[in-house]
Amino acid sequence: MVSLGALSGCYKPLFPEDAPRTQFENYDRMRQRLTPLEEPDVFGNLQPALRARLTPPS
Repeated sequence: MVSLGALSGCYKPLFPEDAPRTQFENYDRMRQRLTPLEEPDVFGNLQPALRARLTPPS
């Protein structure tokens, strides 16, 4: 009975999705220059947005 209660309980994620992951994301968020984390490819599948994140800001 105790193990069933422990397995079905809620858990709090260690890192929330909306929290900045690095100091660079925090800097961009403060200046409203957010870059997307993922972008769809030609088939509609989500992939990391490397080009948008690695190009220097203009």
